[in-house]
Amino acid sequence: MLRHGFVLLAGVLVTHHAQAGWADALFDEMSKDFGSVPHGQVMTHTFRIKNTTGNPVTISGIRVSCGCVTATAATGSLAPGQETTLTARMDTSRFFNVRTVTIFVTFGQPNFDEVRLWVQANSRSDFAVVPEQLAIGSVKRGGTASATGNITFYGNPGAKITEVKGESNYVQPSLQEVKGQDGVASFQLTAKLREDTPVGKWYTDVWVKTNVPSMPQLRVPLTVEVESALSVSPEAVSLGSIKVGAEVEKRVIVRAAKPFKVTAIEGVDADLAVQESSQEAKTTHVLTLKLKPSKAGDFNHVVRIVTDLADDNKTDFRVTAQVAP
Repeated sequence: MLRHGFVLLAGVLVTHHAQAGWADALFDEMSKDFGSVPHGQVMTHTFRIKNTTGNPVTISGIRVSCGCVTATAATGSLAPGQETTLTARMDTSRFFNVRTVTIFVTFGQPNFDEVRLWVQANSRSDFAVVPEQLAIGSVKRGGTASATGNITFYGNPGAKITEVKGESNYVQPSLQEVKGQDGVASFQLTAKLREDTPVGKWYTDVWVKTNVPSMPQLRVPLTVEVESALSVSPEAVSLGSIKVGAEVEKRVIVRAAKPFKVTAIEGVDADLAVQESSQEAKTTHVLTLKLKPSKAGDFNHVVRIVTDLADDNKTDFRVTAQVAP
């Protein structure tokens, strides 16, 4: 009986050992170093979590080793194959110099495990980035846009920026030295977006290398928002109440960053007509929509505008009405 008990205990220990550390594989990265940042900035990073276990996964708790960091998960339960994010925010106004903070993520299912993530920043008062975050927003795909900020070093007139590089290949950064006062070295940073940047809202970083040994690399966060090359206004056309045989007219505007031609209009019929008055290539087209319903009931059509643009060449809008006898 005693021997059987030892064998059973050994089996439990082997099983536990095989399961230990399973949750690390759910993360595609375990750390984030924000580098040297101006004192007072709030740095944000998102860790991606994907359930690859084949079983339901639950996050039972999140705690941090310093009050300067908060961490929250978008959801606490993951079905097999499901993804979520854990967002860490580091308030550099709470400390000076280098601070490394551990984020403990506890999992309760399919069995207990704890993952340790860490974030780090060097909070400094001898330089500043204005604005704290560059933003390129609401630009049409295919168009050009840029954002500009200033990097200033205090008490170090010999400070130089030796290299600037975008974390994303779609961002093209450049640098120009700005004349400053005694003891101040200042540089203008410009981040330009490539024309082929995909549609979406996303976040990236511009990394700046310096000749200052105590802060060899600086991080400048950048937000980007690229809209589809085509947009239609309004996206939903409500014509209200109309009687059978009556006619109602509405204007619809289609815009793009580059000149284009309307090559086709789909979704029209004997009741609904949509016409474009010009066949020229231009950035803005005004379409005339006419509805003359032949039967009562709810009218609900989707109209598609097709253009000669190379990318994102189609856009839709919906037409609704309540038709009375």
